Amino acid sequence: MSKFIPVNTPLMGGNEKKYLMECIDTGWVSSEGPFVARFEDAFSTRVRRAHGISVTNGTSALELAVAALELEQGDEVILPAFTIISCAQAVTRAGGVPVLVDADKATWNMDVGAIEDKITPRTRAIMAVHIYGLPVDMDPLLDIAARHDLMVIEDAAEAIGLDYKGRPCGGMGDISIFSFYANKHVSCGEGGMVCVDDSTLAERCRSLRNLCFSSKRFVHEELGWNMRMTNLQAAVALAQLEQLDDFVRRKRHMGNRYSELLQGIDTISVAPATLSYADNVYWVYGIVLEDNLPFDANYVMAELAERKIGSRPFFWPMHQQPVFQRMGLFNGERYPVSEKLARSGFYTPSGLLLHDEQIERVASALVEIISPV
Repeated sequence: MSKFIPVNTPLMGGNEKKYLMECIDTGWVSSEGPFVARFEDAFSTRVRRAHGISVTNGTSALELAVAALELEQGDEVILPAFTIISCAQAVTRAGGVPVLVDADKATWNMDVGAIEDKITPRTRAIMAVHIYGLPVDMDPLLDIAARHDLMVIEDAAEAIGLDYKGRPCGGMGDISIFSFYANKHVSCGEGGMVCVDDSTLAERCRSLRNLCFSSKRFVHEELGWNMRMTNLQAAVALAQLEQLDDFVRRKRHMGNRYSELLQGIDTISVAPATLSYADNVYWVYGIVLEDNLPFDANYVMAELAERKIGSRPFFWPMHQQPVFQRMGLFNGERYPVSEKLARSGFYTPSGLLLHDEQIERVASALVEIISPV
């Protein structure tokens, strides 16, 4: 009987156990331990940033990044309609207003050409979110931001190890964030990072991360959070970072193998392997059903589950999130590409332990489910 193929299984084959045992043997398990600084330094160096501020998870990193910009009530941040809710949530919780742009049909990233029309006198920042393995086209976005004096928040949670024109994703915005959740290219179960070059902004992030302690302990002039990463998390994350180049090679092999096996099926589309400015790192292998099929992604995922194959739906667009609708946001707004991706998109098993035989089984199942139509 075939075994279940999960949508993700992390690969922990490096120094993870060794570094964890060092934490346990020395007693350094909290955020005071030495692996925290080691990981911050190694990771920020990898993405060519001057400062790395580790936090508890990617959502915390977004909350911290937006809070550090000190938005005023009603300030606007332009971001993609097609992304995880954490992006818009961070803006609303800081008192700001998320302003949406639709996705690009080919790359699934935000349509940079639609940004400038959304700029108003209240706009303060653009949040560029790299989606599923391909980057936002950053040069024109950075040009828009510079001409309008806007900050750029770069969400590279899904883009660890991905380059844009030879520059690491997460190394281009004024402030960038990363996630180390279990399905990311560098994982410690949960964890995140804020990276910046500006020393003043870095110090503000460190203060907000640590309850805004003043020079006198337990005296606070401002409200912050306890978002500190533990030494245990940092130890695992550092061991993962040491293997990142191998992880990226594995991911690209998986993506290319899927594409070879699914080539010629005209009822689906997938993200391109290569763009003029980047090579797909295949954080996940996404598939979008074409309109000529009589079913949506939920049907295909249910059929895959019957065959003991895991899958996940694509993001649900921000303007159709019930919580934001109840808040009165995005009334009457339509983003057709994002809506299409949400209903017709899903991704297949993409974890680092996935092997060719499993990829072939998934591809065969997809052909069986989709082709008879």
